[in-house]
Amino acid sequence: MTFEKLLPWTFKKRHLIIRWLFSFLLVTIATSSSANSKNDSLMAELHKIILNRDIYISQKENRLDSLRKVLYNASDDKARFLAMGDLLDEFRPYNTDSAFAYCRHREILASRTGNKEFMTNARLNTANVLGSIGMYKEALEIADSIPYNTVPDYLRSYYFYIKRTVASYLMDFSIREEDKMKYRGIFEMCQDSLLKLSEPTSVSYVVDMADKYNRMGNSGKAVEILENFLADNSHSIHTRAICANSLAHSYQILGDKEKQKENLLISSIADMKASVREYMSLRQLALLLFEEGDIDNAHKFLSIAMSDAKKCNSRQRILEINDIFPIVDSVYVNEIQHQKGKQQILIVIISILAVFLCIAILWLWKQMKKTSNAHSIATDTNKKLKQLNEELVDLNKKLTEVNQDIAENSKIKEAYITQYMTLCSTYIEKYDSYRKTLNKLFIAGKTDELKKALGSTDLTDEELKAFYHNFDSTFLKLFPTFVADFNKLLSPDEQIVLKKDGQLNTELRITALIRLGITDSAKIAQFLRYSVTTIYNYRVKTRNKALDNRKEFEEKIMEIGLDNI
Repeated sequence: MTFEKLLPWTFKKRHLIIRWLFSFLLVTIATSSSANSKNDSLMAELHKIILNRDIYISQKENRLDSLRKVLYNASDDKARFLAMGDLLDEFRPYNTDSAFAYCRHREILASRTGNKEFMTNARLNTANVLGSIGMYKEALEIADSIPYNTVPDYLRSYYFYIKRTVASYLMDFSIREEDKMKYRGIFEMCQDSLLKLSEPTSVSYVVDMADKYNRMGNSGKAVEILENFLADNSHSIHTRAICANSLAHSYQILGDKEKQKENLLISSIADMKASVREYMSLRQLALLLFEEGDIDNAHKFLSIAMSDAKKCNSRQRILEINDIFPIVDSVYVNEIQHQKGKQQILIVIISILAVFLCIAILWLWKQMKKTSNAHSIATDTNKKLKQLNEELVDLNKKLTEVNQDIAENSKIKEAYITQYMTLCSTYIEKYDSYRKTLNKLFIAGKTDELKKALGSTDLTDEELKAFYHNFDSTFLKLFPTFVADFNKLLSPDEQIVLKKDGQLNTELRITALIRLGITDSAKIAQFLRYSVTTIYNYRVKTRNKALDNRKEFEEKIMEIGLDNI
């Protein structure tokens, strides 16, 4: 049975709930962090586009110039009528005065042609622009004066769009409840008609359907259809701006402020890129930022929105901004005054700190002067310490060399003391045996043999030969690589090869004695039974075979075998 099975059921249940809450908290924090990061990026992009807005305005003016050329080059009244329609579409969210002027020209041109569809189209254009200007009743009167059965099929969606839009404005600005109900009825009737006439894939259908879901309390469904529509990247910038604004409104109803801000940012960016001046998103974004305490951005965006609304002469947007702008401006002015107060306090504090800083600099200058003097003394002391350290290093080096020599000599002495005692013992026995032999000859009266034995050098020669063999053997045990190391000091053509392993020749014995520290030629001659001249000649001959500097030849011999000591 596991430990978990032994736990009470209530404890396990609490444990699972805590784990679930902890997981949910982590997901919420991660999602919030991701949303904040995205909104920060969008905010930076919006500021950048506002900074470079002249580029987009220039592109807009270029499009208008192109459309004016099309109008100028139109061959007949129909072509001129259509060209004016394109100009009207470009001007309506950009400059309502110019748009209204083209509406008047279109109505005159339509009357001149006698084309009833043109006349209906032109009057609807006028109603649409009047609605943007803020002349709602006049706009609604024009739309109502057009019999529905005379409206061509391709203009019916436009007809209901105008009536629905103007009715929504009147509904918002009406004071009396009965007026609100009246215009609400017109709005809902026109919206339902518009939904029936619009294609399900059109922006008009999607936006109106989302608005209807929001009014029905099903904002989740509104978000779904708008998100699906925006997933298609083929839509125009202006279309994306409209849909993103509707999506922000749906998220506002759902209480998701981060997603609301995200879509207001997206819509505002699209509006700036499309160079429209009649928009809602930037104003709504400013209000949201104001609620969050971002006064600077709120004031900046409201100022831009107000400037654009005035340039466009969109009374509806001007009225909307005027409702909130004085409050934001007042808070902004108070904030600036508060900042100025802080700045004055900071200036006083900085001035006081500057005085203290000057005093501190003078004090530091004096301290640095003292430090500089102390540094000079410390530098001289360090130089002396460095010199003493170098002398100590040299002494240590010499001491190491002496220790190596002592170690070398100690090993050599130990080996030769042992060899010496062995030889002494051997020679004592041989001397005693030789004495006994001579004594026997003397007792036996063999004087001739006695004289012969005393005059012979055979014994001496044999003992000397044995002595040299013993020396060679002992030396090569102490310095097993001596011959190879010695050959490294000689020229390639002067290499020495031993006739017998373990047996040195005269030249090598002389060198071996030098390696053992016997450098006096007289002592070497005595040891090897040669004349001093012969030993000297051998040494000169050997130096002449040296590979490198001959003066340092015997010094290098003294270094042979140090690694083995």
